[in-house]
Amino acid sequence: MLTKKQLQLLEFIHKRLQKDGVPPSFDEMKTALDLRSKSGIHRLITALEERGFIRRLAHRARAIEVIRLPDSLGGNPDSFQPKVIAGGKDQDAPKAELKPVADNGATELAVMGRIAAGVPIEAISQASAHVAVPNAMLSSAGQHYALEVRGDSMIDAGINDGDVVVIRETDAADNGDIVVALVEGHEATLKRYERKGRMIELHAANPAYPTRSYAEDQVKVQGRLVGLIRTY
Repeated sequence: MLTKKQLQLLEFIHKRLQKDGVPPSFDEMKTALDLRSKSGIHRLITALEERGFIRRLAHRARAIEVIRLPDSLGGNPDSFQPKVIAGGKDQDAPKAELKPVADNGATELAVMGRIAAGVPIEAISQASAHVAVPNAMLSSAGQHYALEVRGDSMIDAGINDGDVVVIRETDAADNGDIVVALVEGHEATLKRYERKGRMIELHAANPAYPTRSYAEDQVKVQGRLVGLIRTY
């Protein structure tokens, strides 16, 4: 999966190579993508190189070559149509479904919008996009979906703002599991689960956020964290 900026940069480099035979400078890339510093371009270039889309040639200035383009191009640069996670709720989007991705050991999962890793936000139940997830993250039992994280309350668990988390649908959880919890029927949040008698505690992984306690009938588990996808 490539981010919107990564796709924009790959397209810009490819078109410049096709037109002039040389890649654009970092200043030109920064201007084209409307970034404030060249450090952002360095990160995007590194991400594209790590994913096998470009190659930098050592000891040569501005030496970048495009090795391959996304499969959606079909080998035709004029048909370049970036496909990215839109992130927000889309009432007209289809319900969640699994879509096998041919020959690459991955499955496309529905991204069900955003979930708060912080103060709970309105529950989201409509797919907004799809993301390719390695099959190794997915178990044979149950359905899976993905959510884009918003907030920093789970950073000490390695979950950052903007990450995409992979969730296995379940209504049961063990103490210590990181779950999608539906609070009072309308707010969803990503927290660590702990049952204490007839109370449910939702723990953040950031000391800036307090633990929140609810009666057991106020919290419904909607899934358990099984994987995470991060882009740079």
